[in-house]
Amino acid sequence: MNKVSFLIPIGVILVAAFLSSIFVVDEREKALVLRFGQIKQVRTDPGIGFKLPLIDEVVRFEDRILSLETEVIEVTPADDRRLRVDAFVLYRIDDVVQYRQAVGAGGESRAANDLGGILESQIRAVLGSQGVTSNTILSPERSALMDQIRTRADLRATALGLKIVDVRLRQTNLPEQNFDATLRRMIAERDREATDERARGREAAQRVTALADRTYEEILSEANRDARIIEGEADAERNRIFAQAYEQDPEFFEFYRSLAAYEESLKGRNSTMVLSPDSEFFDYLRSDQGSRASGANNN
Repeated sequence: MNKVSFLIPIGVILVAAFLSSIFVVDEREKALVLRFGQIKQVRTDPGIGFKLPLIDEVVRFEDRILSLETEVIEVTPADDRRLRVDAFVLYRIDDVVQYRQAVGAGGESRAANDLGGILESQIRAVLGSQGVTSNTILSPERSALMDQIRTRADLRATALGLKIVDVRLRQTNLPEQNFDATLRRMIAERDREATDERARGREAAQRVTALADRTYEEILSEANRDARIIEGEADAERNRIFAQAYEQDPEFFEFYRSLAAYEESLKGRNSTMVLSPDSEFFDYLRSDQGSRASGANNN
């Protein structure tokens, strides 16, 4: 009986020691096993682990994505318009050993403070770099700037054992004391840009008008030249036809020409002509045999 009473406490102690030597790592965690402050095990996968009871200490870290909101800071882009900016950051613990060595016993609060300082410096560096204006920050190029901030911050966060997943600029506002002055400056810049655009438009219109006028003159000149050529060819063809007609029957040709002259001269209802009675113009009206017959009768 006494022996059984002695073994029961020993058994309880052994069971308790065995149970205290077991620890479980959740799928949402990473863990370090410390012995007198020194790292003995690194557990990044979920499952059961073992440690020395009462000697080893298990320190657990979040394996999920963490978030951080930075303080509102003022930045000065290349166009000297001061802006109030803050950011929302997603990050995770990537290297638990590096993280433990960097933040020590400070844990998440110290890591968040250090990461906030890194992000603030990189936001100032990117948004204040040459060529980045307030218009760029407020334009669709904003996403490219956020990618730059994330990349640069991630390089520096490696020293903390952290991985930057994403960085998003939240508010990008003008300080109240600078709002009116900045607004007036923006209006003046837009007016100047509008004036420049109108000047360029007038210049382009003048170039187009000059080109159109020159093209018009060239086309008109070519058309007049072609018309004179065609008229010359037509006159030559007419003279050739007249010459052929005259050669075939000179008397008929003269009769035809006289009739054409009569038609042209006696156009209209009230045509008056003053001519000598013996004018040759009316030879074909006085005789049915033409000018030759008229000349024979006179003889």
